[in-house]
Amino acid sequence: MASSHTPRTRQLELLSPARDADLGIEAINHGADAVYIGGPGFGARASAGNSVQDIERLTRHAHRFGAKIFVTLNTILRDDELEGARQMAWDVYHAGADALIVQDMGLTLLDLPPLQLHASTQCDIRTVEKARFLANAGFSQIVLARELDLAQIQAVAQALPDTVIEFFIHGALCVAYSGQCYVSHAQTGRSANRGDCSQACRLPWTVTDTQGRIVAHDKHVLSMKDNDQSANIPALVDAGVRSFKIEGRYKDMGYVKNITAHYRQLLDEALAQRPDLAPASSGQTRFDFAPDPQRNFNRGATDYFVNGRQDDIGAFDSPKHAGMPLGWVSHVAADHIEVQLDEGVGPVNNGDSITWFDLQQELQGIQVNTAEALDAGQTRFKLALKDLPKACKDLRRQTVLHRNRDMAWDRVLRKKSAERRIRVDLHLADTPEGFVLSATDADGHYAQATLATEHLPAQDAERNSAHLHSHLAKLGATIFEAGEISLHMSQPWFLPPSQLNTLRREAIAALEAEREACRERLPKQAPVEPPAVYPEDTLSYLANVFNHKAHEFYVRHGVKVVGSAYESHEELGDASLMITKHCVRFSLSLCPKQAKGVTGVQGTVRAEPLTIQHGDDLLTLRFDCKPCEMHVVGRIKKNVLQQAKAEAKVSPVKFYRARP
Repeated sequence: MASSHTPRTRQLELLSPARDADLGIEAINHGADAVYIGGPGFGARASAGNSVQDIERLTRHAHRFGAKIFVTLNTILRDDELEGARQMAWDVYHAGADALIVQDMGLTLLDLPPLQLHASTQCDIRTVEKARFLANAGFSQIVLARELDLAQIQAVAQALPDTVIEFFIHGALCVAYSGQCYVSHAQTGRSANRGDCSQACRLPWTVTDTQGRIVAHDKHVLSMKDNDQSANIPALVDAGVRSFKIEGRYKDMGYVKNITAHYRQLLDEALAQRPDLAPASSGQTRFDFAPDPQRNFNRGATDYFVNGRQDDIGAFDSPKHAGMPLGWVSHVAADHIEVQLDEGVGPVNNGDSITWFDLQQELQGIQVNTAEALDAGQTRFKLALKDLPKACKDLRRQTVLHRNRDMAWDRVLRKKSAERRIRVDLHLADTPEGFVLSATDADGHYAQATLATEHLPAQDAERNSAHLHSHLAKLGATIFEAGEISLHMSQPWFLPPSQLNTLRREAIAALEAEREACRERLPKQAPVEPPAVYPEDTLSYLANVFNHKAHEFYVRHGVKVVGSAYESHEELGDASLMITKHCVRFSLSLCPKQAKGVTGVQGTVRAEPLTIQHGDDLLTLRFDCKPCEMHVVGRIKKNVLQQAKAEAKVSPVKFYRARP
């Protein structure tokens, strides 16, 4: 069990996302040690904000289990937004939040509450130098770039033994290094760094080479599969990861329950192998379902770069969810289809959704209106679809089907599906005045309640003992479950059920009060003095400096030249709109390193630029082979600049400009 005396670098934390307080509560119930959630504003998911009252409701529930609530304040801010962000930080502090997740360094120079600071994924932490700088600047927990491999993760963890290393283990992948993507802002005026990404990376693009030849037609070449580190949890623990983060503040209840439960089981297995480590919160969780990450929306699974560069990280055919294998079409009639299910697949339900790939390998899908079993074993089904079969593109005999919505599974997760309990040992003894009930929980907290009453001898000692045990064990409406129950009596006394229940309720209430009284807030780390020197002395727009406080921060830390954020509109020509470890050349088998040593090919494949086009949007792909990175190059659209000028006339805004 975690205790406040176990250093956080010796605890394993499962960190789950929550779109709102209800999802956050279910994440806690399904085994999360911490939840990250948007506050009333300034979070990197523009439409996932929550009221201070809801944050308070969530923190109250989480703190009962010793779990933590981290509030996202991780967009870049204009000067006129800093005061609102500062006030919000104080509001969520008073609501009980345990930490702020921050991208904008300008916030660190404000009068913030004594809340622990965690570095957002938008901080783009890829190197030991950057990680060490942020730790020295007052950040207690840092999330490393998703693109790092095990050796790079380990190098950071070993260099910073007192800093909690966080890493994304599941969910959607941004193709860009986080914080280094400006495609959305350049094309639509919606800034990913301000929580409003238009997701151009999920669109189909046509790729052409320098001679204008089409290399790939209408392929989702910037769309990644989804992150799934299930197989790598022990290796990540060994590398020094201590906070295991699930992506998904836009995701639904079923996703949060299922994925949290899945990784709770994997982390519990890891903890059983590592007695030197402790869980980061209290209680044991039991599930009423078998967690399965493949059942949620996903674009296929990849462990990305954790084990080095892989061939198969892209979801190039479709950014949609194909679902689980279902079977194949055995017959097509005018108003229905008949389906033969794969072995071991559960029956089709009314309301399920099925998918298939058409002849162009585009994913198609349709809802099942009614499903009727054609045999006793439920292996063949007659399906009436939302449209007639002839309206379904390329849905014919022998077509392989998947199911991307299973109503039976959805029903399981709509109900109560987990229970989280803390073990408590109870000890009943007699006193000269009556009785005393002592309660000691699994974390070592102790409380007691007394009852002044006369002593009534029991008529049947054995039945009386069973009666006392059964009533003391009734902890149903609490967060506890009975462990050892012991009786220490001078002789068998009878206690009426009403008195026994009152005594138990008072002891448990006292124990909860003791747990809350002993709960310590996470300490805020002071920046080192004199201020640590930033690893570089010149910063471009890639540093995302959008307010004068952020500029002041970097100057204080030794930076001589500070460019302004892309959103300041000073980069009007061609610029890197995205920097990514994903390489389209590599994925299309056009990488010079792949061609090395291949007879007849060596030397003929060069890392020349490629062009990608979607509609009127045209971007250039440039390849930096030394660090093995790709730059997506383009320029900001005129209409975005015009729109910004028009908006500034209506309501003037203040932000940092490098060129006043």
